[in-house]
Amino acid sequence: MNAQLQPVEGTHYRKVFDSPYLSSADIVEPTPLTIARVTQETDKTKKTKDVFNTAYFSERELRPGEKLKPMILNATNSKEMAKLTGSPFIEDWQGIRVIVWVDKAVKFGKDTVEGLRLRAAPSRRQITPANGQAWENAKAAFLRDGNLDAVLAKVDISEDDQRRLMDECAPADQEAAE
Repeated sequence: MNAQLQPVEGTHYRKVFDSPYLSSADIVEPTPLTIARVTQETDKTKKTKDVFNTAYFSERELRPGEKLKPMILNATNSKEMAKLTGSPFIEDWQGIRVIVWVDKAVKFGKDTVEGLRLRAAPSRRQITPANGQAWENAKAAFLRDGNLDAVLAKVDISEDDQRRLMDECAPADQEAAE
């Protein structure tokens, strides 16, 4: 037994339950993510008919090979999103960078359980074509990986500049065909 409760490598016992939502079993360390959109959806576990604020993320994978699931935003996390964005409207929560972390002291009835929490992510560097070497590095990563996932995990690039970067990386024969 790990008396100091240090993080250990292994499989969390809750992984076997295969929830359609992100849970404390999925988050092994504070994780920066970008909210793509928030919708109101009926519980996909079919345990209740409740409707939840559900956050979907821009990132596709939590870790290499592990699909990133949407996250139910409970009342506490919905209030935190309203505070972070300055808006109570879920339509205004897209594009927000957050850190998802596990709070091991969430009260649930009489029990203390693990729960996911959100906080603001530190601001990140914005890359544009004017950034010279950083722009070239982003292009090299795109050509190497075939996508911008690794780049967008570290810096921000506007959607227009993402399209421009991909166009700049397109093979010359493809450009001539267009």
